[in-house]
Amino acid sequence: MARRSFSFLLARRYLNPRRSMLSSFSIISLVGVLLGVLVLVVVMAVYAGLERDVKSRLLGFTPHILLTHHPLDPASPNTVNDWRKDSGPAKMVTGVDAVAPFVSDNVILDVDSTQKPVMFQAIDTEDPSQVERITRMLDRDHYPDSSADMGLDDRVVISSTLAEQFGIGVGQTVRLYSTRNFEQVMAAYKITEKPPVRDAFAEKWKKANDLLSQGWKKRGEADVIPTATLQQSYDLFHEIWSERIREPERQLLQDVLDTMGEAERDEANGTHVFNKEQREQLDQSLAELGKTDPDKMDGETLKSLKEVVLPKEALVVGVYQASQMTLTPEVFMPLTLAQTLSGLGDSVQGISIRLSDPYKAGEVAKELSARMGPEWRTLTWMQQYSAFFSLINQQRMMMYFALSFIVLVSAFSMMAVMFTVTIQKRREIGVMKALGATSGQIVRVFVYQGMILGFFGAVLGVGLGRVVIHYRGVLQDCLRQLGFDPFTSSFTGFTILPAYNNPKEQVAFAFLAFLLCSFAALVPAFFAARSDAAKSLRNL
Repeated sequence: MARRSFSFLLARRYLNPRRSMLSSFSIISLVGVLLGVLVLVVVMAVYAGLERDVKSRLLGFTPHILLTHHPLDPASPNTVNDWRKDSGPAKMVTGVDAVAPFVSDNVILDVDSTQKPVMFQAIDTEDPSQVERITRMLDRDHYPDSSADMGLDDRVVISSTLAEQFGIGVGQTVRLYSTRNFEQVMAAYKITEKPPVRDAFAEKWKKANDLLSQGWKKRGEADVIPTATLQQSYDLFHEIWSERIREPERQLLQDVLDTMGEAERDEANGTHVFNKEQREQLDQSLAELGKTDPDKMDGETLKSLKEVVLPKEALVVGVYQASQMTLTPEVFMPLTLAQTLSGLGDSVQGISIRLSDPYKAGEVAKELSARMGPEWRTLTWMQQYSAFFSLINQQRMMMYFALSFIVLVSAFSMMAVMFTVTIQKRREIGVMKALGATSGQIVRVFVYQGMILGFFGAVLGVGLGRVVIHYRGVLQDCLRQLGFDPFTSSFTGFTILPAYNNPKEQVAFAFLAFLLCSFAALVPAFFAARSDAAKSLRNL
């Protein structure tokens, strides 16, 4: 115990040779460690705060689990017709907090003849919790009149990025063009380039009509035709009906097929019997198909598109604070408006599942898959943003790696200082060895110095780092008054940088600094202990 006390007391004496203040060497080493730990604590706390707020923002509008319908029949639509009924089994799963309809698509936003494609997401305005989540995102600092009260009308909440780009404010009106409509327009224009069915499918058209005209026979007041002949003609007309043709011609062909299907079948004679009205209806439909006017049909087709491509005018009732760090929908709108713009009618694209604990989404998704059946698929928020979160994790590791070098540089600086101290104390080291001090005692003298400086530097670094984090808003305001703002709200989405103090992480930073400083002092102490006492006394 006495030997240890001797080394520790001498280490303290070397740190404070005048007993009034620390030596310059000690101050330089202490400040180096302090600054290294402070930077590591502040940067990683801000980074953790940004990550947590980004996740919170994403979870504010993103489904924790998205249920989508994929029928076993490929011809059936993937939409959900009655989401309230279909979501019944999902509500029974443990951990499910709420269910809601999901619609997300893109539209063309038009403001004063300036257009831009934007993503939108539907909000069930009858669900107060969904409205509340959008309310918490509103940018009331720059747009004090912002509201998330969209009701069932054509009202929308847009991102601050969109508002700044187009100069839109609360109370202004925007036009929304559905991209689904443009698909219909393009399809209609392509159809107008085709000739009528009698010319476009001349061979099938002639063969089907010839089969009918040659197969008819009179039986009293009725007309009969062999079933095989009728079937051949029906198949040819159906092949034409299945092609991309003008809607008026499709309707006439449908009338032809319906009339053929209504005929009475005579199993005994292998024929189909048409009464007088059926035969007249069939001849009339075929006659109209044979003399259709392409120009007239095209005019009616394009005229009917006026209702399809007319934009929806929506009132901007709120602006939410967007962030370049998070991919968010640029427009939030009521469910009814979203269904109209997506061409879904009363259907939705999927069912949004919200959980009491979003981080258990994987476990709940497995149970949902088993309960909902093979026609339903699940997509968790972790899967949806896996690439994004993988990038965040990689960035965090790079930050740890890069910032740890600051502490490492501080340790190397301490090593250089300790080498200088050992050189200055060579004569004293020689005296101690001549008086019987062991090499271990000499080593501990300088190691204790490194440990003391490392301990207090790490503790002060963590403490000052937490102070800087606490007053980060004040520091940001000072920087802004000087005309320098490295963390603009338009980029981060936050007026004050978010931060999160992780005590375990900060203790780990302090312990790392302490170990590095102790090791940095060990190297020069080892060389000092190996010096020859006689040479040291001669100051060689």
